[in-house]
Amino acid sequence: MTFELIVFDWDGTLMDSETRIVNCLQAAFADLQLPPPTRDAARDVIGLGLGEAMLRLLPEAEPALQQSLITAYRRYFLELDQTPSELFHGARATLEWLSGQGYRLAVATGKGRVGLDKALTETGLGALFHATRCADETLSKPHPQMLHELMDELGAAASQTLMIGDTEYDLQMAKNARTQALAVSYGVHPCARLLRHDPLDCLDAITALPDWLSRRG
Repeated sequence: MTFELIVFDWDGTLMDSETRIVNCLQAAFADLQLPPPTRDAARDVIGLGLGEAMLRLLPEAEPALQQSLITAYRRYFLELDQTPSELFHGARATLEWLSGQGYRLAVATGKGRVGLDKALTETGLGALFHATRCADETLSKPHPQMLHELMDELGAAASQTLMIGDTEYDLQMAKNARTQALAVSYGVHPCARLLRHDPLDCLDAITALPDWLSRRG
């Protein structure tokens, strides 16, 4: 099976930002004098769009409260919280190898556009991606719209597209879009949970991707 388009999730797949996201989710709730979610509950919604994440954490939230939580989270994540978020070891070299091999690369993320653009600028990886989609400009995972838009923009068939992610939301989105999926075990959801969604494999490090692709090619 040969792939032309490889679509990456961002948080938990390319960037180790779990601690910062969890801190900011808890701070947003505390800001509004609401009981903060546990770390496990906050971890579990990483990968969803902010609206969907807030509703998972506080199902009874009215739209106004939901928006207030989103606004507070963004303030912490973009301005106030200084928790370091680094690329996973080997992520940059892996992306550069893929680009050099002629793969088209894209990002489909639960981040907002401002947050993703900031991360792409700070890491210097923006030029490696042919297209990106964020949850605040289309539908959140696991809806397939992100992948549909990326495939349409880049002229890739579903059979030629591989979605790589660390959460079941990534794998569900791939299944809904009829693309193939590859899981990674070092992010938010454990490999046993990811394997329930029938990915082609579950890698323990992003650096294993070139060899995995070479063996399948």
